[in-house]
Order: sequence, then C-alpha cells, then structure tokens
Amino acid sequence: MAQTPPSETNAPTCRNGWTVAGDVAVLGGMSPDIEQLVSARADTFVNTDGRPTPTYRDQLRRISNARNALTVALFYVHNIAIIAIALWWHHPVGYVIAFLLMGRAHAQSTSLMHEAAHRLLFTNKSLNDFVGSWLLGYVSFTSTAAYRRVHMAHHRQEFGPDEPDIPLYANYPVTAASLRRKLVRDATGQTAVKLFRQQFVALRSPVARVRNTQLKIIAVHAILIAVSTYVAGPFVWVAFWLLPYMTVWRVINRLRSIAEHGGMTAGTDRRISTHSVRQSLLARMFLVPYGIGFHLAHHVDAGIPFRSLPDYHRHLVSSGYAHLEFPTYRSLWKALSAAAPARG
Repeated sequence: MAQTPPSETNAPTCRNGWTVAGDVAVLGGMSPDIEQLVSARADTFVNTDGRPTPTYRDQLRRISNARNALTVALFYVHNIAIIAIALWWHHPVGYVIAFLLMGRAHAQSTSLMHEAAHRLLFTNKSLNDFVGSWLLGYVSFTSTAAYRRVHMAHHRQEFGPDEPDIPLYANYPVTAASLRRKLVRDATGQTAVKLFRQQFVALRSPVARVRNTQLKIIAVHAILIAVSTYVAGPFVWVAFWLLPYMTVWRVINRLRSIAEHGGMTAGTDRRISTHSVRQSLLARMFLVPYGIGFHLAHHVDAGIPFRSLPDYHRHLVSSGYAHLEFPTYRSLWKALSAAAPARG
C-alpha cells in the first residue's frame, strides 16, 4: 500500500495497460503456490478463511476517539520536540538524528492518514476527514481524498483491473543491483522530484477539485515555513521536513511497500496478494508505525482500526492462517532482491 498516491489520471492500471519502465509488468514472482496455503482452524475468533467471527469483529472494529485524538496530538508534540532538541543541542550529531527521525515522522503522518482514509480515525466523518487532510495528509504533501479514491481501488481487488500501485509491486524478485538502484533514486531525492512535478502539473488541472487540493497543500506548507522562519529560520522547514520527505521517507516508503505486496498477484486468498512479516519493536518504531505492518490482517478485514490489528494478527497466526510469515523485514527484502543477474 503505497503512501503517496499517483495522479488519478496517470495511475497505471490494467484498463490503461500495465507497464513498468516501458515493459509489461510481471506479477506473482513472490506469491506462494495455492497448495502451500492451509485453511485457518476455526474457533471463536476467526473462520476458516481468516475473517473474524461476527462477535470478535464487532470487538475489533471499535474506534477510540479519545485515544486517537491523543495519538495525533502526541505525533505533533513528539516530532516538534525532536526538532527543538536538535536546535538546542546545536551539534551535527543531533541534526543527523533529527533528520532521520523526521523521515520517520512522514511515515507516522501518512500511516495515520491511511487510517483516516479508511475512516477509522474518528467515528465522526467530518472530524475524521478534517484531521486526515489538514493535520496529516497535507503536511506530507498528500491529498487524503485522492489517496482514498485510489486506495479503495487497491482494496477492492489487490492487483485487480484498477490497482494503482503496480510500479511499486511488479517484477519482483529483482536483482540486488536493481533494488539498490531504486533505493539510490529514492535516497537522492529523484523519486520525490518526479512526484513534485506531477503535483505542479496538477496545479494546471482543468478539474477545480484537483487544483484546489494542491493549493491547500501549498497553503499548509506556507504556514509551516512561516512558523519555521519565526522560530529559527526557513532552513528548519527545509532541513527537517522537506529534505527528509524527499530522501528518508521515500526509502522507507519503498521498503515498506514492497514488503507489503512486492512480487505478489491477484487471488481470492489474501495470502496470494499480501506478505506477512513478524513485527519487531525496531520496525514498529521506525518503518511501520501505528500497526501498519500488520498488513495481512489489514487486508483480510480492512475495517479494523490500527489498535486492534496486533490482537487480530495473533489470532491469524495461532489459527494457522498466517503460517507463511517472514521472520524479519530484512529476510523479505533479501528474498525480493534474490533474482540472478541476466547473462549475456
């Protein structure tokens, strides 16, 4: 599930021809054989297809408005404090740490935005959409409404005819050199520049909604620049928000996205289309905050809020449904980059 949506007019789908870098996209290189999949052991929590039982599902789908409001507030407090400490310390080590952690901040904001896109952040729709857009999406250069539209296509059928994220998921496994080239493009800002160009083009869109959304994103960042300038100077916004977005976050986004669906394909069983990875504390802190790493659970039932996903995932594992689980993200990335180089 990519966190930065492509333009709604140029998202590569089966309907307009799946290609990646001019070549036909190849899917399923990492999908398990159907014979490897076993049914879950049905109990009071999950059915044989892994879906939660009605009583358990009702329990899982409860949204805690107060806790989620606190989570959003703490996201801001925590990351503002990181920048403040770095400025107070005024040491290169502090600046480097803050830079890296601000890349993580974009992972946090877009993860919470993803929750809002599913309308699982607050029970009040207006509040959910306001926070999801103005406090989470726009600050990370993303339209939550546009993301919702393309992301719902992703959930209706992963790798189906309207799948928007094929460029991120197709053609795996790749060679180690190929993955390294992709990550270098991400780490050096080349991917971000391409995305920004799309957004600048959207400013001239004939669709007023698209133009207005980009203007809202610009307005939010104008406010951030003004606050930055007042507190310490515009370099704070550039060094601790824009550049981490263009570099660290782009690397995180790719590594996370391919760990979710890289090399998978369409299938009636979610295990054909979605990887499952054991969640370590370090990964949950930096790579997959707010439960977004429990991605198989999320795709089996996309109506479950992030706070309930760890509990649901435990039952998927104990029932035998999530039996094909990578022990670490590193092991999955290694498998994703294990293709042999072409000879000749």
